[in-house]
Amino acid sequence: MTMSVERPARETRKARDFFAVAAAFVFSFLLGSCGGDAPPPLSAAATSAAWTLLLEPLTSPAGDASAQPQLTSSKDGVILSWLENAGSQTTLKFSERTAAGWSDARAVTSGDDFFANWADIPSVVRLADRTLAAHWLQRTGASAAGYDLRLARSTDDGRTWSAPVSPHHDGTKTQHGFASLFDTVDGLGLIWLDGRAMKPGVDPDDEGTGDMGLRAARFDRDGKQVREDAVALRVCECCPTASAVTADGAIVAYRNRSADEVRDIYVSRFSRGAWTAPAPVHNDGWKIDGCPVNGPAISAGGRNVSVAWFTAPLDEGHAFVAFSQDAGRTFGAPIRVDEAGSLGRVDVEQMPDGSAVVGWIELADRTAAFKVRRVERNGQRSAAVTITDLGTNRNSGYPRMARRGQELIFAWAGTESLRVQTAVATSK
Repeated sequence: MTMSVERPARETRKARDFFAVAAAFVFSFLLGSCGGDAPPPLSAAATSAAWTLLLEPLTSPAGDASAQPQLTSSKDGVILSWLENAGSQTTLKFSERTAAGWSDARAVTSGDDFFANWADIPSVVRLADRTLAAHWLQRTGASAAGYDLRLARSTDDGRTWSAPVSPHHDGTKTQHGFASLFDTVDGLGLIWLDGRAMKPGVDPDDEGTGDMGLRAARFDRDGKQVREDAVALRVCECCPTASAVTADGAIVAYRNRSADEVRDIYVSRFSRGAWTAPAPVHNDGWKIDGCPVNGPAISAGGRNVSVAWFTAPLDEGHAFVAFSQDAGRTFGAPIRVDEAGSLGRVDVEQMPDGSAVVGWIELADRTAAFKVRRVERNGQRSAAVTITDLGTNRNSGYPRMARRGQELIFAWAGTESLRVQTAVATSK
């Protein structure tokens, strides 16, 4: 198996056409030749937020032929996970951030039947009781459209792992992926894109029919599944999902899909034992007949929530963030975070003072870079900080970010050599 090259199973031909021309749209926009009005210049007030980021390289624990990095944080610290390839075998590995650097890498599972691609990324998370939970994707057959979500847990810091289980029990050979795991009061919660209502095409390259759904499940502290719910019945087919936990409970973010192909970012909250009716973060009105494979990011602290996302309703790709102070019931106006144009692939970390650090891939002058900046609720933005230059193709994947205290950890897939890279920064 070759990592980083497979398409998400439900990425349609029309969506691939979007990817083929997306960069051209941004380039022409930067040259002033794209139709529509250019965005207004940023005011002085919008760039006056003082913020210092002291960035240092951090020796990565990942080996050669590694990709698909993910970062998760808990009260106990930050975990980096990734996939590592050796011949026909793929291994999900993880490491924890310590005062001395990354701990020695440990393996969760290995196999020759992984479903691996640049956007649908496995993860390892530490729960409140210090149990580790991991998820990955496993093929159900020769068709790329069929794969299952697999979960395992460890109670001894990853030395041993339980037998894997799936949170879905429909038995269909369809897509079950793009999962996001979160801690609950009494165990593990997760959401995922679920294709049980879809009929795959005859060829894996063909478009299927039917609606992709968003589902959720919960497991108790002993690893027993206690419920499965439908959150939304029609969502974008292959955009990553995101989740966070507020003082009021879990909140999830995803890209919706309306009947007339508007694909904006929505959230749903787990409240009083049920998922609330999904609601838009903002009505961008991005109508696109195909999945852009560009999901949202969400972060929470208390009742403060920040959501970051990519949109291109005028064929001009930009990244935005919006804030909520009522645990995600309502959101303020979007605040643009990119400078000239963006490929999206955002991340966000809620800060204790109510601001947020937002990451995105900036696209300008035919080059791409992973950048971050701090954004305040009133719209003030710090200067953008470049974490690393990236390639403009999909092998650059989704750069990741996690926070513990005033420390920010970054991870990304190297472009010159296929190896996960990391860096650390102290924010002030």
